[in-house]
Amino acid sequence: MTPVVFISAGEASGEQYGALVATELRRRFAADGGSVRIFGMGGPRMEAAGVERVVRSEDVAVMGLTEVLRHLPRIYREYQKLKKAIKERRPDVAVLIDFPEIHFRLAREFKRLGVPVIYFVSPQIWAWKEHRIRLVREYVRRMLTIFPFEEAYYRERGVEAEFVGHPLAEMAMPAITREEFAAENGLDAAKTWVGLLPGSRVPEILKNLKGMVDAAVLLGNEYEYIIPLAPTLTEKQVARIQGELSSLTLTGSPPRITFVRDARAALKHARASVVASGTATVEAALAGNPFVVVYRVSPVTYAIAKRVVKVPHVAMVNLIAGKRVVPELIQNDFTAVTIVEQFRRLLPDGPDRESMIKELKGVAEALRARPARVGATNAGAIGRVAEIVIEEMGAEIPIPAATTQDSK
Repeated sequence: MTPVVFISAGEASGEQYGALVATELRRRFAADGGSVRIFGMGGPRMEAAGVERVVRSEDVAVMGLTEVLRHLPRIYREYQKLKKAIKERRPDVAVLIDFPEIHFRLAREFKRLGVPVIYFVSPQIWAWKEHRIRLVREYVRRMLTIFPFEEAYYRERGVEAEFVGHPLAEMAMPAITREEFAAENGLDAAKTWVGLLPGSRVPEILKNLKGMVDAAVLLGNEYEYIIPLAPTLTEKQVARIQGELSSLTLTGSPPRITFVRDARAALKHARASVVASGTATVEAALAGNPFVVVYRVSPVTYAIAKRVVKVPHVAMVNLIAGKRVVPELIQNDFTAVTIVEQFRRLLPDGPDRESMIKELKGVAEALRARPARVGATNAGAIGRVAEIVIEEMGAEIPIPAATTQDSK
């Protein structure tokens, strides 16, 4: 009988990891002359990787208390579709990637059905909502973390956890040259490029966009500005973002801004970037791209977060480093003037720029897992997740010596 795996991701970064896991599972089963059926929630990359999408992640990806409340009816309808599919198909194992608002509820359903749950990419309960640790203990068979400090956090609280490494840390940077990237996107290769990364979801992009563009106006037209957009965004959503940019009231000469689809290539070739807090900050660190972290949410969400968030830093890069490596400009501190003040230190060659690049290299190194178990393979993060999925479903599939991650 063909084994069945459920994989679910609700955001752009998780959706990318879900596609990699699906591809690796299919590869490993095919190597033994078999196959695997995969269904769940995800984006276009997961669909391209052979995942049957019961729910599209772009239909449920919202963030922030007030934002979630506004979209509750739609999110509830999509959740019910997932529950129905799970009960009908009874997968052998479930892989839930971040996105706790829906995934903890799904984990409870899987527990009822006797389906083992692997949680890949820990929800940030160590920062807030720590009471959710009881949900992890009750419903999650194995927690697979992508940040090194998380393994000890979970183990100390009675959860079987393993730091598998960060998938992005094992991926080669895009091979595209600066000239090729310029030609592909209509950029001026002779100019210095500045990255503007406002987020992956429409609400956060709209909240962060104006402050970034105002900063570009202050920096001036001697630079060219690049805004990468997540592949999970629909054409309608992209059109809305472009329309928002066109409608912005600016207090100076409009800078030249170009939308692109490859964030990693943009970070590779940009001189420095303004990055909304999230996975893109890790991508910037891995690219060695000096950056400033910014973020803005609704006033209600921010007021609640200030009271309950327990960590000393907002940016994941700073949490991994255990110190303030990159500047954090959050909520009212996120202004065009403060961004430009930081950029005046980071754009020119000098000790500030060199120091940050050195610190980012240290963060990148910390994100790469080392085999620490007896008989462990050096399969990389995605390969290790695939190994654990196969272990939990009890399938006797040989583990190939070379994995997708090893070849990169």
